[in-house]
Amino acid sequence: MRIKENDNIIIANKIKEGLKKTGGYCPCRRERTPDFICMCKEFREQIKDPSFEGYCHCMLYYKEK
Repeated sequence: MRIKENDNIIIANKIKEGLKKTGGYCPCRRERTPDFICMCKEFREQIKDPSFEGYCHCMLYYKEK
């Protein structure tokens, strides 16, 4: 298993800008709860799933099997 940043620099930089503006909260979410601090709870749970391969909700990170 490997976690990597999105290869598309434009997308990665946009998400990083959003993270700076929101104080580390996922810029794709309206709610500002601890569950949505990057790396969000949803993606941490997906990482635990051995069958999951794909991007986090905001597409900053990708989990490879």
